[in-house]
Amino acid sequence: MKLVVKKEAELLNYLYENLAMSKKKVKSFLTHGDIYIDHQKVTQYNFKLFPGMIIMIQHKNNKNFLFDILYEDDFILVVDKPSGLLTIASEKEKRNTLYHYVLEYLQKKNRSNRVFIVHRLDQDTSGIVIFAKNQNIKNKLQKDWNTLAKVRGYQAVVEGRLKKNKDKLVHHLLETKTNLVYVSKSQRGKEAITNYQVEKENSCYSLLNIQIETGRKNQIRVQLSHIGNPIVGDSKYGKKEKKFSRLYLHANKLVLFHPILKKKMTFESANPKEFSKVI
Repeated sequence: MKLVVKKEAELLNYLYENLAMSKKKVKSFLTHGDIYIDHQKVTQYNFKLFPGMIIMIQHKNNKNFLFDILYEDDFILVVDKPSGLLTIASEKEKRNTLYHYVLEYLQKKNRSNRVFIVHRLDQDTSGIVIFAKNQNIKNKLQKDWNTLAKVRGYQAVVEGRLKKNKDKLVHHLLETKTNLVYVSKSQRGKEAITNYQVEKENSCYSLLNIQIETGRKNQIRVQLSHIGNPIVGDSKYGKKEKKFSRLYLHANKLVLFHPILKKKMTFESANPKEFSKVI
């Protein structure tokens, strides 16, 4: 589990405020040497924190899984999905999924634990995914997802330079019988809205900050491809190049209003190292 410090504070109080756990449990983490600040073990309750420091919680239940835990409380679990891993099972793959590994993690703590998918990412997209720990929370989140999810941020590396440094893409999307999504020239299909801004660029590629207002299937990939700037590594909607081992799309930020705790929470995930190498 990883936290990026946002403000000056003492360690115990900061963990208590941001982990939604009892102080007794937080103190137990400190006592047993499970807390690391910038890779150094810390046991002091009053250790001084400053913005930008990285807090890692390396307790025994979350070491050997294919994902990083960004946040956990009694109601939700927020994880960082790697590229190449399915969110949920498909016809061809039942066990090698993020859902399966999250369930395995939770049931190591209690065999009766269950988990429910709230939203998903494409197999080749990495980044933030939220799971609910009971059916009621899942229903609350899914019913009001567009209201509760205040910000859904991504970063992408795309082919070439964009004609506009900043734009709002609005298209209507349809899907073929072979599951290929495309932009409809008419108003038929589901409306997709994607906002982007160029952060960096070179002669071949551009790094984009993206926020979506809708969550359509393959939305970002299809819309960027439609304007002539497909995402790097996208063999489905862009170029088929063997030199890229993954899709360069990453869900890096989610601002969520927690329906039970009644507070706005921000979850962030650092860009994969491959992005900076290309751009």
